Amino acid sequence: MTRSGTTGDDRPPRPEDPAAGAATARATVDPRGIVTGWSEGARRLLGYRSSEVVGRPAAVLLAGEPHAPTVRALETLPRWHGRVTLLHRDGRSLPVNLLAHRRPPDGGGGGNGSGDGGWLLVSALPGPPSSPRDDEALVMWAFAQSPATMALYDTSLRLRLANKDMERVLGLPEEAMRGLRVSEIVADPQGDRTEQLMRRVLETGARQQGQAALRLAGHERESVWALSLVPVRDAGGTVRGVLLSARDTTEEHLARERLVLLNDASVRIGSTLDLVRTAEELAEVAVPQLADFVTVDLLPSIEGGEDPRAGVPSSPVKLRRVAARSVLEGCPEAVVPRGVVAVYPDASPAAECLATGRPLIRKVTARGMTVWEHEAPERAERVRRYGIHSVLAVPMRARGITLGVAIFSRHRRPEPFARDDLLLGEEITARAAVCIDNARRYSRERRTSLTLQSSLLPERPPRQAAVEVASRYLPASTQVGVGGDWFDVIPLSGARVALVVGDVVGHGVQASAAMGRLRTAVRTLADVDLPPDELLTHLDDLVIHLSAEADDEDSVSGDTGATCLYAVYDPVSRRCSLARAGHPEPALVTPEGAVEFLDIPAGPPLGLGGLPFEAAELELPEGSVLVLYTDGLVEARDRDVDESLGTLREVLARPAASLEDTCDAVLGALLPDRPADDVALLMARTRALDAAHVATWEVPCDAAAVAETRKNACLQLTAWGLDEAAFVTELVVSELVTNAIRYGAAPIELRLIRDSNLVIEVSDGSSTTPHLRRARTFDEGGRGLLLVAQLTQGWGTRQTYTGKTIWAEQSLSGD
Repeated sequence: MTRSGTTGDDRPPRPEDPAAGAATARATVDPRGIVTGWSEGARRLLGYRSSEVVGRPAAVLLAGEPHAPTVRALETLPRWHGRVTLLHRDGRSLPVNLLAHRRPPDGGGGGNGSGDGGWLLVSALPGPPSSPRDDEALVMWAFAQSPATMALYDTSLRLRLANKDMERVLGLPEEAMRGLRVSEIVADPQGDRTEQLMRRVLETGARQQGQAALRLAGHERESVWALSLVPVRDAGGTVRGVLLSARDTTEEHLARERLVLLNDASVRIGSTLDLVRTAEELAEVAVPQLADFVTVDLLPSIEGGEDPRAGVPSSPVKLRRVAARSVLEGCPEAVVPRGVVAVYPDASPAAECLATGRPLIRKVTARGMTVWEHEAPERAERVRRYGIHSVLAVPMRARGITLGVAIFSRHRRPEPFARDDLLLGEEITARAAVCIDNARRYSRERRTSLTLQSSLLPERPPRQAAVEVASRYLPASTQVGVGGDWFDVIPLSGARVALVVGDVVGHGVQASAAMGRLRTAVRTLADVDLPPDELLTHLDDLVIHLSAEADDEDSVSGDTGATCLYAVYDPVSRRCSLARAGHPEPALVTPEGAVEFLDIPAGPPLGLGGLPFEAAELELPEGSVLVLYTDGLVEARDRDVDESLGTLREVLARPAASLEDTCDAVLGALLPDRPADDVALLMARTRALDAAHVATWEVPCDAAAVAETRKNACLQLTAWGLDEAAFVTELVVSELVTNAIRYGAAPIELRLIRDSNLVIEVSDGSSTTPHLRRARTFDEGGRGLLLVAQLTQGWGTRQTYTGKTIWAEQSLSGD
């Protein structure tokens, strides 16, 4: 506020603009009630010059004492209005309407600028009288020229008045609409719904709100309007009509639709790690919300998991159709079938946007159609047949790599693509591109993991006489990734066999690599003939070392963990020794068909360290079936483990023609088409080597017993019809028995096992392990074990609880 008269200037005022502040009496009062400002309008109202009022209490201007309730109210109210009686300079009382505003502490609103708040008081000066006719004319002019879109309807719901903006929106003059109803002016179902709201206004006398989405004549696209319908009452309160006010909310509506589409894209696109499915999800999200027809084409190398060459794709552009979706059933607009590689000419939107690396909008024109009819006549025919008039092409790029292109087309929606549509298409395509790149990278890693894992797993079980074996390995679904499950069948000395099933925690290449290291370690430890519990202890140490290496290398794979079950079966004694490290219990099927889950002591998972493992030993009847498996077979999100074990028991109890058939039956009963985790299954039916295949002799600790022992061995070979093996057998038996007598301890025992090969075993009570050494030229001894190694397929030593056993395996193939 600019204060007038605060300098004491009492000269006659200059003529005032009718719209200026002189037509309003203004004064400012500080918090103490002292007048601090006085305008020319205030002088004209009360006759006081500013020099006569400023600095004096405002109460002297009141005709009478201040109203106590009003004074108290002013202490808390931000604004007050009412009628007060003021005292004119000539002594007469003057009733006026007064509006008081509390001023902010910074002195805003005028005054002396002291910054202490106070009040701004305003009152309108009496103006020249106006006639009712003038007021009515002003109201009509205001209605007609209002920027709001308005129309007035009578109680028959027929239009009486429409302002200029309503005429502009509907494209009709008021004369053409007067006397018509909304449903007759707007030939759209929304007109009937609006009339229902108008009837409700007439019936209830309450304001109604509504929304209308319709395509008006002369408008290219559908528009959305927020409607407000209020009753028009006469002086007696009777409803005489309805005032309809409309506000164009099309842009707001489109913005909300875009946000909804973006949210929908973030939720629906990338739900799997399947490349094709991700492309289909992009097309599903865009139709019909953004386009009537959508295609997604990728560079051919993408589906192979390879990185395409950097830079612009070479001309002519070749793309593979991955997904297509249309508002029309069957996508009749599509020329290229799914999975087919097509060539796109340089003038096509797909090739053009890939060349520039930027999205583009193309309107279908007659000139463009001429070019298309020459370069791609079949595509031009589809464009013409279905009336495609606007195309949006967006390159699919992720992490600096061009993957392909998404093409959005419109033929049912009349409005062409606009810049907002381009930004929206670019956003959802970018989301899809990242998901497709993730799927591509995952597919490549999955193939690598599967290749690595298949190279590490046994292609077929090795030949051995202890058990008949059947196995299955199923990798997890593409969504989860290849895990670290494995199984193995390891022939051991003495015709025994080791059965192994394990599971490395995690998925991917790291899990497959860790599985390979553990499998190699198990084979190495098994070759040393360690008992199952000791083998798991060494394997536990190895897993701890692997975890430490991963920490040193700052590996993203984190700690390495695994479970394992290791079993050793001896077909001579029919004894089986088992130990497990955090692994599911194995199942045993007896020859009679009874099924039980073996209560093997549950050791800790591998990698914890410091905890013992315990083995269990049991005798198995010939023809028993041991069933070893990983947790992926019995653990599922939609099924309890006990329920899965019950199903497994039922399937194993059914008679089957072979172990292979049983494996298939188990997988069919327990696993979905796409298992959530890797599954390894190993079944082994035990065999037995009876007395006809095994011969045993106790050997005295006397060098003279060597000749008798050789003789007994040769006689046994003759009884088995193996005379051709006698020469080598005599040498091996002589050497091993001689060493046991000379360097070992009682009791000494010789055992021959006839299997596919001949196994020679000499046991003694000493734990000292013999080893090969290089004999000098004139040494009389030291060549025995070297001779054994040269004449047999293999030899070795295994420790027992009573000493050791030295064994040699001799081929019976006749070589």
